[in-house]
Order: sequence, then structure tokens, then C-alpha cells
Amino acid sequence: MTLGLSLVFPSTLWAKQSNSLVENKYPVDKVGKERIPTKRSWSPWDHPAPLLSTLHEGKAREVGMVKQSLDAIDPYMDREVERGIIPGAVVFVARSGVVVKEKAYGDAVKYTEDAEPLDQPIKMKKDTIFDLASISKIYTATLVLKLYEQGSLRLDDPVATYLPDFAQNGKEKVTIRQLLTHTSGFEAGIPLWKYEGSRKDRIQRVMQHPLQNQPGTTYLYSDLNMITLGALVEKVTKKRLDVVLAELITGPLGLKDTSYNPSPNLKNRIAATEFQPLLNRGMIWGEVHDENAWALDGVAGHAGIFSTAQDVAVFLHMLLNHGKYGNVRILKPKTVAIMEKNQNIDFPGHDHGLGWELNQPWYMDGLSGTDSMGHTGFTGTSIVVSRSNALLAITLTNRVHPTRQTPSINPLRRQVSRMIADAIPVQKPGRSTSWFSSYGDELNRILQSEELPKGKNRTLSFDTWYRIDPSGDFGIVEGSVDGERWISLSSSYSGDSEGWGRQRLTLPEDIRYVRFRYHTDESGNGRGWYVKQPIIQGSGNIVPCTLMGDDWEQGHW
Repeated sequence: MTLGLSLVFPSTLWAKQSNSLVENKYPVDKVGKERIPTKRSWSPWDHPAPLLSTLHEGKAREVGMVKQSLDAIDPYMDREVERGIIPGAVVFVARSGVVVKEKAYGDAVKYTEDAEPLDQPIKMKKDTIFDLASISKIYTATLVLKLYEQGSLRLDDPVATYLPDFAQNGKEKVTIRQLLTHTSGFEAGIPLWKYEGSRKDRIQRVMQHPLQNQPGTTYLYSDLNMITLGALVEKVTKKRLDVVLAELITGPLGLKDTSYNPSPNLKNRIAATEFQPLLNRGMIWGEVHDENAWALDGVAGHAGIFSTAQDVAVFLHMLLNHGKYGNVRILKPKTVAIMEKNQNIDFPGHDHGLGWELNQPWYMDGLSGTDSMGHTGFTGTSIVVSRSNALLAITLTNRVHPTRQTPSINPLRRQVSRMIADAIPVQKPGRSTSWFSSYGDELNRILQSEELPKGKNRTLSFDTWYRIDPSGDFGIVEGSVDGERWISLSSSYSGDSEGWGRQRLTLPEDIRYVRFRYHTDESGNGRGWYVKQPIIQGSGNIVPCTLMGDDWEQGHW
């Protein structure tokens, strides 16, 4: 295989010569810009190795990741399958373009058409095709941005400029940008599947539907926004959405396993979803799960795309690489930057780019941050992209098989993100050992000093680094005269420390003990809190501050 040609013609050459879009060798171009690492790469948190132009198989150590943390995902996922939280899953992780994990768990099809357990379930495989559900919204947003780039539309134009029927019931001034950021004023959704008529008739119902809020005044995640955008793409291009997807994204990238309405020939590779007898659909297997997408003939802006973990990874790597995969450019870098910028500054906690959800610890957990993007899907899918770590993480499950009446998989989403984040070491200054808060929900972890020497004008100094979920988690330094009653010595540490910093706190004269307390709520962690080299200074003396804490880890990467 001629590697140079494979980058130019991925849709033909790769499909003929390999079932994989991930190369098992690193390309070396004429100036040697992309070369396989020959030894461990020191690429700590926020300092990734340069991003390769395409995805390649490799080892965790080659991009500075800890294999032990990635390996811990396997027994965890096996337990979740055993517990019945999910029938099966595929996890895919890449950093700097190097695929460090790609693993399948459990079953793709576990139940019969009547929701009875199969005698011989179909095992999950790395190339299993999943119903992506709402992750489809990122593809729709990409198509909208492609049309914007081509000059076919403007983001701050009223939607009605392109869809005149939209200009009713208070929607006359709703903009394309507001649809992309879920600030249009639409309610969450309406049951299109209950209405008689054609696909066109049902889309027309969305055009006629009134707003719940005034445009631009409220964030409310709504499928109606993305259904409208799908209709807009169709109106501007004069082609159905599935055709536009193939022409502008999947065809150029060679994503042969990504489409709406996958071929019946692929059924045995597709993960089944839900048993829906009330709609006379039986066990849904090979067609879209979402009822409204189903009512729109399987092709809609909010849901309906099927894909494999590997195809999704190529799509995400293209966006991580500023719109280009190999020699195939889908978007310009400045367009990708617009997609990633937080548009919802007025709605704290609902950070949103154009299509992307941003900085959402409830499923990104330790990977969350101001430059972390992602999305989830109702069928049990989730994606996270961290630009500062050149990382993409994909967790695809069929959690609604055979019913949606199962425990939430948000804890699973968080735990997988947490383990992936833990696999990226934090660079520490100097050689002395650091203390690490570790991870967990609803924690109150204490790292406490021995009794301190008496003295006046004492200070506590220490190095610290933290990524702490600001929505409910914090770290704090406290002091006590007796080891039982505690007062705050510092303000709360929360959010992003933006690197290591040296802290210096004044100790009241009667304080005999200090402690570092790490508190978390139930909804997600950041990468954690590190404390290093604490010392007590006073009266010209410098004394090491000896710390003890069974729940804190010493020497963690």
C-alpha cells in the first residue's frame, strides 16, 4: 500500500485494502514530521506530543500515558456488563493521533424480537455499528458550518431567511446561531411520531410550533433546534440530509460505516436497542431508535446517524486537527475555532459551542475543562475531545437494549472519563514527593499535619496544582487549635489552577494543626488536587510540615 496515496484517497484505497481507517504504522513524510516515537514520550497533562495528521495504532507510553490507568477500564466495564447496567460497549481512546485503547465488552445483541434472552447472543466487536442518537447533532452542526464556510448561509441570519415557513408563532427573529446553541426558545421536543402524514408534513409541524421562551433569553436543550437545522441544510442544498452527509463528510473521509439508515446487509454488525411493542416496532435492530427520527424516515438533524467507534474517531480527529484528516480538509481552522468557542457566556453551567457541549463534568469528569468538548446520546453513547491534551475519548454502549428503564449510565460515563484522565500524568516541579487527593464522589478527604511548633508570625507555604469541578467540588486549607475544631485558612481552591503555583498562608498564633480538605459532590470530579513541599516558616526557621492522610495518595503520577 502506498501510504501517501492512502491519505489522498481514503474513501477508496483504505476501503479496498483494509477494514480499518487506523494505520498500523506511523507515516514519515519527506521532512520527517510524523515519526513513531522510539521511547517513552514525556507528554504530561496539558503538554501533549504534536498531533499526527491521521490516527495510528500505538502504545500508551509513546504519548506519555499510563497503561495501568487505561487497563483499569477493562475490569470496570466487565463488571458493569455483569451487573446489567449495559449489555455491551466499545471504548476508544487516542492521544496526539495515537490509538492507545480500543476494546469491546459484552454483547451487541442479547435479546430476541420478544425481549427474551438469546441462547447465543451476538458479541460486541470493535467494529460494531451503533445508533449514535444525539451525537448526530455534531455532524449536523458540522454540515451547517460547512455551508457557512461556503457562503451559503450566515450564522446570525434569521432562520426564516432560508425557511420562510419558520417565520410564525414568535420565531421570526430566531437565528441559526441560537439553534446551534439551544437558546432559540424552543421547548425540548414534541412527539412528531404521534402525528399522521409524511416526513414533509412532520417537519412542517416543527416550522409551525411556537416558542416556549423568548429567543436568546434561556438555554434549553431541544431536539427541535437540530431538526430545524437539518431542514435548513436540506433547503439550502436542495438535497436530503443523508445525501449531504455523504457528500460533505463521510465520503471525503472514507467513513464507510457511517450513515443514516444503514444497509440491511450490515444488520449483524449493528448493536440492537430497545423493544418497543407499543409502536409495533418490536426489537429495534438496524433502524433508528429515536421515535421522532424514525417518524422522519430515519433522517433528521437531531438523531439517526449510525457509526462505529473507529469512524467516529476519524471524524473527531479531523476536528481536533483543525478540520483536516490526512490530506482531506473538511473545515477551515477558523471555522473549527468558531465551533469550539463558548457562545453561552450568559448561561453559566450551560457552556456551548456551535453544536458542541463544553466543559460538562457530569459526563466528562476528569477530562472536563474550558477547552473540552463533547456530546452524549440517549442510546448510551458519549464522546469527549480535550484540545489541551490532544485527546479523544469515545464510549459507545447499547444501554437501552432491551429497555430504557435501566439505571442511568452517567456514573459509567464519568468513571471511564476519570480513568482516561488519570492516565495522563501531571508534571510536578522538583523531586520531592507530592500528595494527590485521588478521585471519588461525595468525598471529604483529609490530609492533616502533625502538631506544629509554636511561634509567632508563622506561615504555611506549599506548591499546588488542581483541576477541581467548580460546580460543587473544592479544596480548602484549614487550621485548628486542638485538632477537632477547624477554621478556614484559605479561600476555596476550585476550577483550574493553570499550572503549579506556590501558596503562602499566614497562621494565627494559636493554630497547632493544619489540614488540606478535598470535598466533592455526587456529580463528577476534575483531574484532582496535588499538594507538594509544605513548609512552616517563622522566627527565621524553616520546618517541613509532615502530613498524614490515608485517603490521599503519595507519589501518584
